[in-house]
Amino acid sequence: MVSLRMVEIAVENLYFRYPEALNYALRNISLRIGEGESVAILGENGAGKTTLAKNLNGLLKPTEGSVKIDGVDTRNLSVAKIARKIGFVNHNPEHQFFAEKVEDEVKFGLRNFGFSEEEVEKTVQEVLSVFGLDEYRYKNPFQLSGGEKKRLAIASIMAWRPEALIVDEPTIGMDYAQKLNIRKVLRSLVSEGRCVIVITHDVDFAASICRRAIILSRGEVIGDGGLRELLSDEELVEKASLRKPFLLELEEETGITGLEEDFDFISSILAEAFKKCRS
Repeated sequence: MVSLRMVEIAVENLYFRYPEALNYALRNISLRIGEGESVAILGENGAGKTTLAKNLNGLLKPTEGSVKIDGVDTRNLSVAKIARKIGFVNHNPEHQFFAEKVEDEVKFGLRNFGFSEEEVEKTVQEVLSVFGLDEYRYKNPFQLSGGEKKRLAIASIMAWRPEALIVDEPTIGMDYAQKLNIRKVLRSLVSEGRCVIVITHDVDFAASICRRAIILSRGEVIGDGGLRELLSDEELVEKASLRKPFLLELEEETGITGLEEDFDFISSILAEAFKKCRS
């Protein structure tokens, strides 16, 4: 396991408005994320989830208030400097591909951050193996499946070992098996002690990875705390146009707790059951 220096993200009274927009996309947001947390940013479409994520990693700068990375205002840091600490995976991985081969995609960021060629070659071999992409080493990234593209996008960023990772809508367009693969990757990063922030509308996926949830509605934080507790609050869930995760509902019906720890096993049983029902 790589020894990590924890990163802290501190948001104070954040307001953000896009140029030419009349209204704020984000309003009066204050929060702290760090210490290897696994956090889901949840909310309906247009709630401000991606806008908040891009403020957290410096792609956008606050209109008012501040976002600080390890105590330094993002206005005083370059995007590249922040990216070295906080990786960001776009909801469409193709938007971050530059190379014509999978291995070159992983090499791209390493070389930009000044890794030696020896380190680059060693890291590429390790990363492709860990993310199950070794057999696609010489393939064009744009020819991969949706799940493979997402894994490559995550792999190419984790290659330089940022302390935190933000993943925007990781399950869009994915089938069941691909979701499980991405979940496995993200949970392994959490187990390493890295901070993982997942922006998603998929509450079942979020509940299988994250302990904390930040819930947005119309640009404001309406809930911040333990994911299970927040998504058990029916009034809050309705206000955010979300729903209770399936496993929480199953626990309430059966009285059995801790089902998220057996997520893969339960999911596989349900998948087989659905197949039989359809046949």
